[in-house]
Amino acid sequence: MDRRPAPSEYAPFYAGYVAAVPAEALAGTLRAQPDALGRLLDGAAADAAYAPGKWTVRQVLVHVADTERVFAYRALCFARGDATPLPSFDENAWAAAADVSGRTLAQTLAEFRAVRAATVALVDGLPAAAWDRAGTASGNPMTVRGAAFVIAGHTAHHMAVLRDRYGLG
Repeated sequence: MDRRPAPSEYAPFYAGYVAAVPAEALAGTLRAQPDALGRLLDGAAADAAYAPGKWTVRQVLVHVADTERVFAYRALCFARGDATPLPSFDENAWAAAADVSGRTLAQTLAEFRAVRAATVALVDGLPAAAWDRAGTASGNPMTVRGAAFVIAGHTAHHMAVLRDRYGLG
């Protein structure tokens, strides 16, 4: 589970996400991130953006949860041996379609926590052989391991953006 995926296990675009997860620390990272994200967002203004036209804090959090759902589904498909090529998704179109205006930041964080709990349950339940199973997503090969590392690394990336560009933490 914790072995870092080889570059052949994910598209080159995701290399930075995979690199953001400490080697042999996937499980711990997945478990620790919800609390770390909660601390980072404590006192944050939900509708703050670091520049005009950029996502708000709440939109970033919804994006992280949506992306995790997509990659967890990819991991599930590959783990179960489904060879159906999976499509890409347009995160900007998804963000534009997600109406976050009626939700508090606390509600949005609770949703992320629920999504992450489901991801942790998925990866905890995978047999050892499933981690090397692969499929195609967005026209590129990806293993279950690669998808799981992208989930953790994508969250780490956006936590860094929230710190560095939004001034949180």
